[in-house]
Formats: sequence, structure tokens, C-alpha cells
Amino acid sequence: MQPVDPSFFRQTTLDLAKSLLGMLLVKETEAGTASGWIVETEAYVGPGDRAAHSYGNRRTKRTEVMFGPPGFAYTYRMHTHCLLNVVSGPIGHPEVVLIRSVEPYTGIELMRERRGFDRKLQELANGPGKLTKCLGISIEDYGRPLFESPLFIAEGRKVSAISVGPRIGIENSGEAKHYEWRFWEKDSPFVPKKGFGYK
Repeated sequence: MQPVDPSFFRQTTLDLAKSLLGMLLVKETEAGTASGWIVETEAYVGPGDRAAHSYGNRRTKRTEVMFGPPGFAYTYRMHTHCLLNVVSGPIGHPEVVLIRSVEPYTGIELMRERRGFDRKLQELANGPGKLTKCLGISIEDYGRPLFESPLFIAEGRKVSAISVGPRIGIENSGEAKHYEWRFWEKDSPFVPKKGFGYK
């Protein structure tokens, strides 16, 4: 599992959101390495996107990494859960892609330890809060380059078909809630049928 070249991330945000499908998300920890195929993403396209943290060019300590080069991790807390985003867009254009769901690949027993041995395989990482817990991704990963260890994107597998629809959980974002900027691997059982997928 070798990290992708940094040039992989130099795509438009919408293109990157689709290109990430099928790629392998890997996290190395002292407890071991776990990874999963990315099967669901959401794009947040910067200052003009009312659902984005950087709407209106809002620049805070939390969003600072979004204003830098693409290919770095933007982690933040949603309730008690950590969410992972891939910084996209050129420097000064704060855009990201949220990783929403992955299909477990390696380190599945480690994932079960972190999430519970009673969980079905399809439900281990089918949500943005679930996958970070499974893989051992935390707020401390904020700002890490996603093209080198210990947290990185690796070459993946071909995705035969991509489904498109509106993003989830952004009801208070005006017209932005209707933008069809969520992408997922069609017919994947590892994409949640409904709901946020945090628990």
C-alpha cells in the first residue's frame, strides 16, 4: 500500500470527490494498520457553498488548513465524532471532500475492537464518524499530508458505476442542500441506505 503522488489531489473538488471512490484510505497506528476502500464522498466547494465551513471565506483556526494546498487532512468534531475531509482546490480556495463511508479491507479485527465485535461488516464504517473510529483517525490528524504515512490515500480499485445525489445533514444551508454533490459507489452494501452514519 503506497501513498498516491501529491499530484492526484490537484483536481477540481467535484472531480476529486469522484476520483476518491475506490481509492484505499489507510491509517497506521501503534495498534496496527487498518484500511478501507472509499465508497462514499461529499464535495464542499468553498466560499460560495453555504454548507461549507469556509462559506463566505470564513477563515478561523479550525478552517485554516482548507486555505492551503490540496491533499491535506481537515479533521473536525461533529457532536462527539471526528470527521475526515480531504483538502481540495488550489491554495487560497478553501474546498474539501468529506469521506463518508469506506468498505473495510485490512485490519478488520482491529476495526471490530474499536467499534464492537457485534457489528455487521457492512455497518463497521458506513458513515463519517464510524470510519474514523474504525481506522483510528482523530482530531490529532488535522493537517497531515494524505500522500505519506501514517494517514494516506493509496491506489485503489476500479469503480464500475457512480451514483449522485444531494448531500446529507445540511438542511439549514439554503439552496446548497439541493446540490447533488454526494457521490457513492452504485449498489455498494457499504453505503448507508439513510441517516448520518455517525454511531
